[in-house]
Amino acid sequence: MNPGDEQGYTDYGDTGHTRTRLPENDPYGGAPRRPHRSSSKSLVTVVGVVVLLIAAIAFANRGDDTTKDTATTKGSRPQTSSTAPSGTHPVGTKTTGIPSNFPRTEQGAQSAAANYAVVLGSDGMFNTARRHEIVQTVADPSTVSSLQAGFDADYSSSFLRKVGLNDDGSAPKGSTFVNRTMPVGTKTTTLSEGAATVEVWCNGLFGLASDSSTNPVTSNWFTVTMKLSWNNGDWKVRETTQKTGPTPVTGDNPVSGADDISRAVQEFGGFTYAR
Repeated sequence: MNPGDEQGYTDYGDTGHTRTRLPENDPYGGAPRRPHRSSSKSLVTVVGVVVLLIAAIAFANRGDDTTKDTATTKGSRPQTSSTAPSGTHPVGTKTTGIPSNFPRTEQGAQSAAANYAVVLGSDGMFNTARRHEIVQTVADPSTVSSLQAGFDADYSSSFLRKVGLNDDGSAPKGSTFVNRTMPVGTKTTTLSEGAATVEVWCNGLFGLASDSSTNPVTSNWFTVTMKLSWNNGDWKVRETTQKTGPTPVTGDNPVSGADDISRAVQEFGGFTYAR
């Protein structure tokens, strides 16, 4: 993120909405489906088509019953401050196209985890050279070798062929590869002066958009847990794992055709994220 990009910054104050940067030229190469992994094993994500709208409508139609017993339930509900945007601008620097130099604070750790989830869940992970560049940029020096070896094993030639890609991670002629991760929110579970554990709730897109695809683009929900350490002036990844959900109720939106999906992926850039 270049300092000159700040004009695209949107701040929602204390409304409780997540604050993001406006679309850029998608430095991550477009998209999600990676095996997120710990330093010892990879985890598999269950894919499902999910839309938020129906859940929002159901909530809106609940009526006045939601105001009852406020006094008795208030203590068990998350406070607004836990999810409201901080009001602090995101970082203004990048390393190999990845946001970097996050502050040594809780919100800095959360922003780092969200942006690292995006890049580790991008289509760049399917290309060997770009994958190595990503891992070497975001990983703690003590875990670079193990993380890189693990990811290399995950993104093997047989795996690429299984999902319909060429050996270099590119899509076959006439199709568009979609792999994009979109964080919905972050939560710090542990924090110390030199370490943090952050959970990132994400929605993801994965598949090949073409009329003949046997692996069409689908949407899924998952939570990435990142263990971060403070090293050389930035938060770095020591370990990353993934689990399915929380998953909202599936909506009834009509499914778009392959051409619409391909065009959307090419026209709509990704985001960088900040608390």
